[in-house]
Amino acid sequence: MGLDISAGWAELDALFPGRIERGQALREQHGLGDSWHPAMPPEAVFMARTTEEVASVMAVCHRHALPVVPFGAGSSIEGQVQAVRGGLSLDLSGMTRILRIGQGDMDCTVEAGVTRQALNEELRATGLFFPIDVGTHATLGGLASNNASGTITVRYGTMRNLVMGLTVVLADGRIVKTGGRARKSSSGYDLTRLLIGAEGTLGIITELTLRLHGVPERSIGGLYGFETIEAATQTVVEAMQCGLGLNRIELLDALQVRAINLYNRTDLPERPSLMVDMAGTELQVAADMDLFGDLATGHGATIRLAETPEAYNALWKLRHSALYAARALKPGCSSLSTDVCVPVTNLPAVIRAIKDRIEAAGVVAPLHGHVGDGNFHLVMLFDPAEPGELETIRALHAELIEMAIAFDGTITGEHGVGLGKKPYMEAEHGGALDVMREIKRALDPKNILNPGKIFDL
Repeated sequence: MGLDISAGWAELDALFPGRIERGQALREQHGLGDSWHPAMPPEAVFMARTTEEVASVMAVCHRHALPVVPFGAGSSIEGQVQAVRGGLSLDLSGMTRILRIGQGDMDCTVEAGVTRQALNEELRATGLFFPIDVGTHATLGGLASNNASGTITVRYGTMRNLVMGLTVVLADGRIVKTGGRARKSSSGYDLTRLLIGAEGTLGIITELTLRLHGVPERSIGGLYGFETIEAATQTVVEAMQCGLGLNRIELLDALQVRAINLYNRTDLPERPSLMVDMAGTELQVAADMDLFGDLATGHGATIRLAETPEAYNALWKLRHSALYAARALKPGCSSLSTDVCVPVTNLPAVIRAIKDRIEAAGVVAPLHGHVGDGNFHLVMLFDPAEPGELETIRALHAELIEMAIAFDGTITGEHGVGLGKKPYMEAEHGGALDVMREIKRALDPKNILNPGKIFDL
């Protein structure tokens, strides 16, 4: 006899009277995210307040095989929040307590709904900060679930490098803690890093213990314009080999710079450009900026420094507008935003190859990226009402992924897999994908946790 899912809904309604919400607008919001994938609303939404509530919900859903899709801020680009099998959207954005700040140990523990902006505001007086710098107001639980990174990854690493421990609710409602506050451990399997980047398919993250860093004494930014993408990317390769105190090194193609100018009413030179940020002591930063300047001018660059705090903040505000500026190039159109990551020395070849294909196809696709770690993004614009445009975009997307794999890279550096990159997982992972499926079956035998994402069982 099959399980009666309607009994599961009735049990949830009885357990949380009036809190299993079914309004159409709320459901639609929770089934879309910030992606090009079609909306797939859940049947209901639950706004969780505590880990114990999440555990109670999961115990009911496990008994009745009700699908559950974790939800943070909904900024996912690859369809991670779409409810492909309906079910319940479990919203953790209301779990916003900062539970502990360990100033001496440079760590903290927070609930999953805390945003990085809120955490760094709380840390301001301590001289510490949490070094993930993505362009959206994402929750820390969501950032961990996607193994997010951002502009300062080149210096501090991704979420996998910065999360020390987790509180996680498993598919059957069990609450487990992974990792801890010790700076290293040789004890058992590394479950923390297994769960980071799992996109809510193995468990629901409700609390995180995070590694913090000291705010650098000095930061200087600069904009370096080049004649060609190749000159800019070769400068990146050389800079990475010099051991400079790079905080950020971001690539913008000429079209992306033009988009930023139009969107922000600025007058940046519309050339392939690097936005660079050096951080450290006064003497170190000055010396490193001089050396980087020599490398850049050796490749024909023009230089515009941002030495004051106001100019520095303005420069990085422009960078964080890149996605929205790119989308604004064709008002009313949709965008397929994607990313890949390759070894830094392979960047020039991959970027040149995909830009040639984009130009040949006549597609508008600004490029920007965190090239210090080999990760770049394309925002490919299309009109869904125009026959064939989406098919052209998807063909270019497939070509980009094939190029990344051929050049020893990965199909996604930070956006995650979700629905959009799922068709390419076997090409990247081969037999290891079956191992992932075995782990999924062991932890979620009824396949209720964000089903249909990353791979199919």
